[in-house]
Amino acid sequence: MLLVFGAAAACGSRGAGPAARLSARLIRQSHDTLRFEAGALANRCGHPGGYGVVLQGSAHGNGVLIYVRSGDSAASGEFPLMARADSTTPRGAIVAARFQAGDLARGVVLDSGAVALSRAGDVLTATARGAGAEVAGTGRVALTASFESVRIGPDTVQCAARL
Repeated sequence: MLLVFGAAAACGSRGAGPAARLSARLIRQSHDTLRFEAGALANRCGHPGGYGVVLQGSAHGNGVLIYVRSGDSAASGEFPLMARADSTTPRGAIVAARFQAGDLARGVVLDSGAVALSRAGDVLTATARGAGAEVAGTGRVALTASFESVRIGPDTVQCAARL
């Protein structure tokens, strides 16, 4: 996968203010619905020729990661989805989710939809809506995920596209 949920274990807000939260709803083709909430965090990420930010949250084996790429560090607005290994599109987003279905871990990378991002200083709000083919599965998964009051952390993470 493009990005790893490794740093998500330290989810939570940074500093004073409302707690950073992820709220997500996944609907599998079989019409099973999974809802979860988790703490969230965001970090800048560097890549040649632009700016990026990674938002992530996870709890109990379920998680969502959004990578937004922009040429402008203060970018807000609607971002179209990119393919997960796209290294040339200057502006867009990649959304991945991991979720538990019974005892099995499942995943999805969205291939349709968009991400809306707003920024007030160093606090982000983002909503991803879309669908994608279930990784190692046969159906499609719809996802709506909202990140609220997520303060951008002081660290910069790696965000190179990899297969």
